[in-house]
Formats: sequence, C-alpha cells, structure tokens
Amino acid sequence: MQFPLFPVPHLPVPTRTTAWLTMIVLSGLFHLSLAQADVQTYQQALKSTAWVISKNSEGKSSGTGVLIDTEKRLVVTNAHVVGDSRNAVIFFPVRKNETPVVDRTYYLENVLKIGIPGRILAVDLKRDLALIELSKLPEGAEAIALATKSVGPGETIESIGNPGTSDALWVYTSGTVRSVYKKQFRTSGVDREFRVVETQSPINAGDSGGPVINRAGELVAISQAIATKARLVSYSVDISEVRAFLESPWKKAPLPVTEVLKNAELEYAQDASGHYKVNFPIDIGGSDKTVTQEVLITKDIEYYERADVRKIWSLARIQDEAPSLEMTTRLLQQSARTKLGGWTVEQTSNGKYLIVYVAKLDATSTHDAVKSTMQYVAKLTRSMQRELTPKATTEDAAATLQSWLAE
Repeated sequence: MQFPLFPVPHLPVPTRTTAWLTMIVLSGLFHLSLAQADVQTYQQALKSTAWVISKNSEGKSSGTGVLIDTEKRLVVTNAHVVGDSRNAVIFFPVRKNETPVVDRTYYLENVLKIGIPGRILAVDLKRDLALIELSKLPEGAEAIALATKSVGPGETIESIGNPGTSDALWVYTSGTVRSVYKKQFRTSGVDREFRVVETQSPINAGDSGGPVINRAGELVAISQAIATKARLVSYSVDISEVRAFLESPWKKAPLPVTEVLKNAELEYAQDASGHYKVNFPIDIGGSDKTVTQEVLITKDIEYYERADVRKIWSLARIQDEAPSLEMTTRLLQQSARTKLGGWTVEQTSNGKYLIVYVAKLDATSTHDAVKSTMQYVAKLTRSMQRELTPKATTEDAAATLQSWLAE
C-alpha cells in the first residue's frame, strides 16, 4: 500500500542572528507565562489569607493567618501573633471591582461589618503555631490546600502577609528556598524548635503567620521570623510541623495573666521587669497586726513539650554572704515538705544573694487556682522570713510553730 506524498515546505537554515532572536522571544514568553502564573497563584491564595488582630497582656498584636478548614472555620497563625490572648479579630480581603482593598483604615473603620470574631482554640509554643476558630466565614473565603511534602532547596516560593512596615495589606513576596532542616532558636522571648524552611525572601513584622506557597498554590510553610544577622534570610514553619500540630490533641491557649488577676479580683501593678506583682496581707501570729508580702507572677509562659507553665515567686531575704550549710539544709527540708514549688538561691550582678520561693503553675489554670497559689507563696515566704530571723521569745516561737503546722 502506497501513501500519497505531500511536499514539504522549504525551511531556511537558521542563522546565528535568527537563533538568538528565537531564544529571546521564547525567554520572554516563558517569563510572561511565569508572571501570569504568579498572579493566578496570588489571587487564589488571597482567598485563604487573613489579617489577624489580637490584644494580649503585652498590648495589641497584628499578624497574618491562613484558612485551612472551611467546615470548622479554622485559621492557622503563629503563637507569637496571638500571644496569651483568647480572642482575635479576623479580616479577609474585601474586593472592589475584582481588586482587593489594601487600605488598613478601611478595615478598621468597618470592623463591625467585615470583622470576624475568633476564639483561640489551641497553641503550640514549641512550633510557634496557634489555631483560631472563627464565628463565621465571609463569602468567597476558601481553605488553602496543604502540600503533602516539604519543599526543597532551589524551589521558588511565594507568600502573602500584612507587614507593619507597609501601608498596604495583602502584600506579595517571592523568594527561593535555601534549606529545610530542624532548628532550635529563640523568638519573642520563647525557645522554639521545629523544622524550618529557610528562604531568601524578606519577612517583616506583621507577615508572621501568613501562608508560604509553592507554584501549585499549596501551603508549604507558615511565615515565622527573619534572621536579624543576615540579609534576606527568613524562617518559616514547615508543612510537616503544621500537619503534626493539626493532627495532635489540641491544647487550649494559656490565659492572659492580666485577665487572670482581674478575674481573681486582685489589685496588681507591673514591675520594672515587666512582670506583675500583688501585695498579700499576712496576719502576724499572736497579734492583731498584719504585714504585706509581695508576690510576683511572670508575664511570659515557660514550657516543656506541651506543658505550659507560669512562674510565681516571692523574695524572702537578701544577704551579702552565701547561705550557710544550716540555712541551705533548712531551705531544702521545707522544699521537700511544701505542697507547691520550692526554695532557690540566686546571686545578683552586684554579689548579693537572694532567697526566693518559686512555684510553677499550669498556664491554663483558672483564676481561683492562680489566686490560691499566690496566697500560698506569700504565706510560705513570710514564714521562712521569720524562720531565718528568729526572735528569742516564746511567743514568736509558738507563732512559727503554728505557721509550720498550718502548711
């Protein structure tokens, strides 16, 4: 069987000039195609990106979040964005003529209309992640797709955030992945440890908690921090850590210390260190007189793995010399007998020795539990003050005994 033959048109042999022109045209088309893809990726991710505002014991905080579940109305952000707050206000982009409104003032002036109340469901200080449950979702909001695997060095990533350095919201940034690895470091006064995506792209205050996406528009990380000692080096929380956080038992967010103290109806003041102090009246045994004992509670939260604690302490004594063996033994004996906490000896920069009673309490404890613990610390500290400066009278000895028996 024979097939008909068709004439093949004559094609000129390409010269060096035409080859270069062809390469330039194809390169231009390639970059145009990438630019169009970037625009499409940004527009899609914008439907999942939120502006997060919260008020905690440190004041007002502003950051970014990303919607990861429309059915449960869940937004992921950084723990340091919400701090110890239990509530947040969430804004999603409003579009006018298909263009997102980027003016911050517009959202703040229309908070009653477009602001969405959010409740902090869970936090993970180690991974610096927090989960917010929204009361509703605006029309057009979509959950972002979570990547099934991490990105790698050389891959292009894009992100959206609300940097305080810019007058605009929903700011786009692109960059390149430098490395992905496990890292231990300290940000916002808290030790962190998680798998980081190190990128060559800028992250500013306010970008924290925002989505970092791949070319397919999938979430590959959560913006977290910028390296202060390097140029254009940023850290983000890898998607593997985000998935682990979402799949683990959620631990509720710690209570704001100021809210706890107010609910406990305690009068407090902020110390020069930034921590909070309360004066508790202590009855002097055998008389109608009372003295006050100052007790402090930390503004920050300490943690180990998923255990979040807050420190409560009171100063019993300041002295020039290190505690004697007899005094140290006495402190250790009482530490063994007390219900909460124990004694510690600290040396100041000017050589003084501080004898301090310290208790640590679950940061999610109720205000009643916090108040009781602070009262207990005040009582134990005052008792030890009398023990360390004994009076050679029967009356004082009886008062000390009574105090010890009451512990």
